[in-house]
Amino acid sequence: MDIVLLFPGQGSQKPGMGRDLAESFPAARAVFDRVDLALGVPLSPLMFEGPADELTLTHNAQPALLAHGAAVWALVHHAFDGRVRAGAGHSLGEFTAYHAAGALDLASAARLVRRRGELMLQTGEARPGAMAALLGDTNRPIEEICAEATAEAGEVVPANYNSPGQLVISGEVAGVERAMELAKAAGVKRAVRLNVSGAFHSPLMAPALEGLRTALDEAGMTDAAVPVVANVNAEAVTDAARARELLARQLVSPVRWTEVVQALAASHPDALFVEMGPGSVLAGLVRKIAPGIETATCGTAAEVEALLARAAA
Repeated sequence: MDIVLLFPGQGSQKPGMGRDLAESFPAARAVFDRVDLALGVPLSPLMFEGPADELTLTHNAQPALLAHGAAVWALVHHAFDGRVRAGAGHSLGEFTAYHAAGALDLASAARLVRRRGELMLQTGEARPGAMAALLGDTNRPIEEICAEATAEAGEVVPANYNSPGQLVISGEVAGVERAMELAKAAGVKRAVRLNVSGAFHSPLMAPALEGLRTALDEAGMTDAAVPVVANVNAEAVTDAARARELLARQLVSPVRWTEVVQALAASHPDALFVEMGPGSVLAGLVRKIAPGIETATCGTAAEVEALLARAAA
């Protein structure tokens, strides 16, 4: 059984995440303790208990999601020896994928994504922006809608190509609001503002680039043992220098998740695509993008046990 690992991004966090793993598996508890130690803050109690508004803050949500993904990977990796063919992650999840691929040790990865979250939060505060989800098909290309809204109101760009009929736009508040109006006129079923602290994956994040590049250089990243398919261009990457460059560019570039899944499905059509972390958002997107691909989720103690039993069968 070939395996493709998928790691979720910001938005999948929720109070209670990882708690049953820590209670059921000492190895998971050890991962959470090591992340707390690396960050010098009690992140795991925030994960286990909330409050939700504090957990949702970018600089908390990102290391929390990494810790959860790393914990489930620590519990199942021995069962997957020689079976993992590739990995990918949605936005923040791409960093977790590189940890699972052996390119980032846990402490370095935790500090790196904490710093990424801090930089994104600071940039969003300095230059406020917005993001919105567009659900449903349009009769105009999203790029054309964003270009018109930019000319009329303020800069806005496509930020996430999540699946056919599910896009996210990002940019200046007035530009996003105008693009939402234009998208509705072009047939989109719903346009919903997202509760985020900045215009992520847009040029408005450019002031954070220098700090992120520095953090990436300091993280001690090594070549990945298996390819990680990049958000920026759906390229399969193992080289550490190339990975650092694409992880930096990701901050100001759209997440091309549809292309990532298409590339993985074309290369590994018979693999089991396993979402490692809280929830099942990515598994659902895979089913929309590549309906023939088999998916599984691994974020709770019960799901870990089920996956281990399947691997042993």
